[in-house]
Amino acid sequence: MLGTESTMAMEAWFMDESDADPRLPHHLNPKEFVPLDHLAELGVLYWRLNPKDYEKDEQLRQIRETRGYNYMDLLDICPQKLENYEKKLKNFYTEHIHGDEEIRYCLEGCGYFDVRDKDDRWIRIWIKAGDLIILPAGIYHRFTLDTSNYIKLMRLFMGEPVWTAYNRPQEEHPARKEYIESFTKKVGVALEAH
Repeated sequence: MLGTESTMAMEAWFMDESDADPRLPHHLNPKEFVPLDHLAELGVLYWRLNPKDYEKDEQLRQIRETRGYNYMDLLDICPQKLENYEKKLKNFYTEHIHGDEEIRYCLEGCGYFDVRDKDDRWIRIWIKAGDLIILPAGIYHRFTLDTSNYIKLMRLFMGEPVWTAYNRPQEEHPARKEYIESFTKKVGVALEAH
């Protein structure tokens, strides 16, 4: 997709194995980008929305209604606004799964969601303002900021929010088993992502 940074689609790439600062891009050399359709095969869904008009955005309303996301809150992640910032960022970066989808809409700033592919390789997903991402229940993932050290996220849930993270290994967790099984059954998606 061509356009300015504010209109460009989310970027994703395979990560290197470096232990350097997790807020750095961690590209392979040479860089190996991952197309959105490969992320979709892993169950990762993506929409590009208008973050400046999220309160009136018809597309966001439709996504929420179709997928049953009736709970919403906003979270600022930066040293000045998040209590126990360093500890929480370290927890976010610990590889884990959830029993439910993780739905995040970036309203300001940037950050990285890292997900494991079918071969257990890390894929880094760089989300920026306007990117709405859904990680399926049971996918191994982690989150960190980029070097800007700031992101404002909308968190969406079905019903009451559940914040429980299950650190790896979780191969016997029902959500993980269902996620792995989905690779062999390939089910359709109720709402097409972009």
